[in-house]
Amino acid sequence: EIEINRIVESKPGNVLVVRALEEKRIYDVMELVTGRMAHVSKGDVIAGALGSRAALRGFVGRVPESIRAGETIHLLNLGGVLGECVSENQDVGHPLAVEVLGMAMRDGEPVNIKDRALPTAESLSLRAKLVLVNGTCMDSGKTRAATEIIFHLTQRGYRVGAAKLTGVAALRDTLNMCDHGAVEGLSFLDCGVPSTAGIDNLPEVAKGVLNALDAHDLDVVVAETGDGIIGSYGVRALLTDEDLRAAARCHVLTANDLVAAWGGKRMMEEELGLRVGVVAGPATDNEVGMRYVREELGLPAANARTTGALLADLVEEQTFRR
Repeated sequence: EIEINRIVESKPGNVLVVRALEEKRIYDVMELVTGRMAHVSKGDVIAGALGSRAALRGFVGRVPESIRAGETIHLLNLGGVLGECVSENQDVGHPLAVEVLGMAMRDGEPVNIKDRALPTAESLSLRAKLVLVNGTCMDSGKTRAATEIIFHLTQRGYRVGAAKLTGVAALRDTLNMCDHGAVEGLSFLDCGVPSTAGIDNLPEVAKGVLNALDAHDLDVVVAETGDGIIGSYGVRALLTDEDLRAAARCHVLTANDLVAAWGGKRMMEEELGLRVGVVAGPATDNEVGMRYVREELGLPAANARTTGALLADLVEEQTFRR
């Protein structure tokens, strides 16, 4: 049982109770707190958190200026982020519409996912080595690359931690990393942030996540940044932060195609002054892409799906200088 207030405070992270107004065939599931996916049927009552989304290949949504009980908002992602959709995507149709029943309360106060969250940090105290996996776009193979690196480094005896530093809240990626051997997996969600789109303290959130992981006596942390190095989720803010730049031993860049690999290298190295350690993703799916990255771009290349051990070799060599 939970107390519900029909007077709603429209604030990121506040937990709302809503009722599904329809049943979809595409984008029809939502994560439970265990990480298991559950189909959403018409009439289901859902608890979700207010947040924004700015996905290039998904929905664009925001936290409304005001919300009243009885109004209709939308389920913006599978992690349970709620908001007002302002732009749809033809590949996933329209977002699932929900009726606002009210705002969850505890001891007379609104429930917010910041309650009992990890603290943010002004400085980085991470002793473990840091590997950053960045992509040119969402769905460019970042999580696949991160999980392969984690798997092979774990097999080689390293204690590996995992982090998701930008994106929109969901458990899927960090659970996937833990399934591949990570000792612990944390994300911006653990700092009480439903989405990193448009937030102004993202480096402090990322440092809070990494500092919390350091308590697990790790050798290395593999951290994925959701979305792309050009996008609305704040990846650039992390790549320009002095503490994070100094800590990162290896930058993995996943690219969808050869143009993305070329542009990603140029942006990382010429604009941001960061060396790309290895290129992965669909641009390296066969020998054509591998050859271009190695010969034309002068960068190491490895494919997470077909040459995962090689990818881990390159990351291990650069991270630990073996």
